[in-house]
Amino acid sequence: MSIVDRLAAARGDVAADLVLRNGQLVNVISGEIYLTDIVIHDRHVVALGAGYSGRREVDLAGMFVAPGLIDAHVHIESSLVTPPEFARAVLPHGVTTVVTDPHEIANVLGLEGMRYMLERAKNVPLNMYVMASSCVPATAMETSGARLEAEDLAQLVDHPWVLGLAELMNYPAVALGDEGMLDKIALFKGRALDGHAPAMTGLMLNAYAAAGVQSEHECTTVAEAREKLRLGLTIFIREGTTTRNLMPLLPLITAENQAAICFCTDDRMPADLIDEGSIDHMLRVAIRSGIDPIMAIRMGSYNSARHFGLKKHGAVAPGKYADIVVVPDLQDFQPAQVYRGGNLVAQDGKMVGERGDSRRIDLRSTMNISAAPLDFSIKAGGGRIRVIGAIADQVATEHLVERATIVDGFAVSDVERDILKFAMLERHRASGNIGLAFIKGFGLRRGAIAGSVAHDHHNLAVIGVDDDSMKNAVAAVVEMGGGLAAVDGGAVLARLPLPVAGLLSELPIEAARVQYDGLIEAARTLGNRMSDPFMAMSFMGLEVIPKLKLTDMGLVDVEQFKLVDLFV
Repeated sequence: MSIVDRLAAARGDVAADLVLRNGQLVNVISGEIYLTDIVIHDRHVVALGAGYSGRREVDLAGMFVAPGLIDAHVHIESSLVTPPEFARAVLPHGVTTVVTDPHEIANVLGLEGMRYMLERAKNVPLNMYVMASSCVPATAMETSGARLEAEDLAQLVDHPWVLGLAELMNYPAVALGDEGMLDKIALFKGRALDGHAPAMTGLMLNAYAAAGVQSEHECTTVAEAREKLRLGLTIFIREGTTTRNLMPLLPLITAENQAAICFCTDDRMPADLIDEGSIDHMLRVAIRSGIDPIMAIRMGSYNSARHFGLKKHGAVAPGKYADIVVVPDLQDFQPAQVYRGGNLVAQDGKMVGERGDSRRIDLRSTMNISAAPLDFSIKAGGGRIRVIGAIADQVATEHLVERATIVDGFAVSDVERDILKFAMLERHRASGNIGLAFIKGFGLRRGAIAGSVAHDHHNLAVIGVDDDSMKNAVAAVVEMGGGLAAVDGGAVLARLPLPVAGLLSELPIEAARVQYDGLIEAARTLGNRMSDPFMAMSFMGLEVIPKLKLTDMGLVDVEQFKLVDLFV
């Protein structure tokens, strides 16, 4: 079909493909809710109003009609499954479009990983737009599996599904005018430029914004978000699995500034995607907290479409794609029907239609651990140590200084004070690099947990009470070709293989969720106090989030942006 066919249907000269009758349209453009028919032809909305006939007609009986929801910033890899399975998780919740930064798999496989994600998104009933990963690696204080410079990213500039440059995580380098970062920004001039500047303020924040950065999703307080909003940054309010910023930031939202606010999830695990949902969960929380439903839906759809220049998305209006969510009750935003391009893709929380088989894509091995015997011993170099202080429901940490527990001249874990040994093993080049530190907040009293998911370098992270458990946990992850494991001494209590780049399972998301839940329960039996210790551990190596983090090169004081000694 063509525009000519759509215009004929819009004039009423021919029957439309589909007419949704008697729907209460949430018009995010005019700010109204009113009863109307929605006329759909050739994947597009072509008309609103009465007097049309359709080859198919559906009576919505007064249910509410809203635009398909848009996740403004998400790393699909955090769902631990491939794009088709991620789509199966979010489409029943009304999310028809996502803007994703595949920098997790890019840090492991470079452009090969990004192309894998784009290929896997083909023929999936979800609009998956990509932001080109800007920081691979995130900084020079880690070892990743790839390095992407401006000349590499140039291959993506004209890709039809690439919208711009993804989160500029090396925010000091941007503000200080680093040549490599500025080359990447120049490459995507006139396109979307996503930010990432946690706790950045004052003069450096002004310089960061002046570089052309357009958005920020790392705000945790109203004061921080307001300062960034005043400098022209669109604020993406985030509600992930570990990073739950929605409730603290709701007081930021006013009728005057809501047009510059979008919703995103960033990182969500399988259980949260299946049980809570995605952007729809944020709408429910916001509406129940007193945010006007039209305003909430606008922040979950129209605002994101406008920010990224997605002119055919974000609203139910003639000329827009027919990505539509039908809900019985706006106060309890639970989608009854979800349409993508006018096709019913989900109903009553379930996908409609069979899951097709994906063609095989071979990727290179990514678990390249040095063959040298592992040594996690830490020779005492003083009586006081820097300790990473994990904070519940946040990826930021505290920079603690604690008394070291010394046994036979070596610093060891102290379960009574919840100070556990933490190691980060380089797994891309078999270099043998191991960063060693201590961490507080996980509560393990025996055993160890380990995983090949460690943002953003995705080296092999392991937290444990004793060295033998840590070694056995590492061995379990390597044996799986990447994955997550919980170990008690020599016994592997639970595991989840992640054979795709050490990041993704090829299982259905429901099966991956069951295995992941088993890991959480196993960690609980070891004494864990975190709601999700594996997600929390995965961010303890992210050296672009304050305050103290661990990479394969050692401890990073993020506020000083430099490597520091373990012993004070």
